[in-house]
Amino acid sequence: MTQTLTLNTLAADNRAFAGTGGISQENHQYGFIPGFLDRETGVIYLSHWANGSPAPFHALDGLPDHLVLIRNSTGQVIAIKPSVIAGFVRRGCFYTREQAACCCFE
Repeated sequence: MTQTLTLNTLAADNRAFAGTGGISQENHQYGFIPGFLDRETGVIYLSHWANGSPAPFHALDGLPDHLVLIRNSTGQVIAIKPSVIAGFVRRGCFYTREQAACCCFE
């Protein structure tokens, strides 16, 4: 069963991958940019703030509306489609957290 991506699951992933190269703060120097992959469509989305500017880590607010499942009363994205996963983009290719971690400490 696929888990819905939320701010809480992103935080849990950051804790789980800390020290491995699987988080933005540890892999940016290797050319990785935080992004998302919709496994249903194969479309890759770079992480952006709601205003469209690039985000230095995984931010849900800049994702397109068709991926959003839940917003709070102020419009902040709370959950996105279960087919979307967080990872990284480098040279136009999507990497899972695990794949990015492997590239950082080879």
